[in-house]
Amino acid sequence: MASSLNTSWTLKENKQFEQALAKYDKDTPDRWLKIAQAVGGKTPEEVKRHYELLVEDIKHIEAGHVPFPNYGSSGSRVAR
Repeated sequence: MASSLNTSWTLKENKQFEQALAKYDKDTPDRWLKIAQAVGGKTPEEVKRHYELLVEDIKHIEAGHVPFPNYGSSGSRVAR
């Protein structure tokens, strides 16, 4: 694959990517082009590869191959 597919993603780009994924579902014509335009600075091939890597990560997590992070007890407190 082209080295351009190995670019890093900023937090802002990831957020834009997530929002575009929610807006453009799998039945959207030119989905990857529209998502790339929403993110900006990425090609349709880059956003499609980013999505494929995300799906693979989810599969590994759901299969139990990746442990859940331990955020400590502070996240589980209930306000009274």
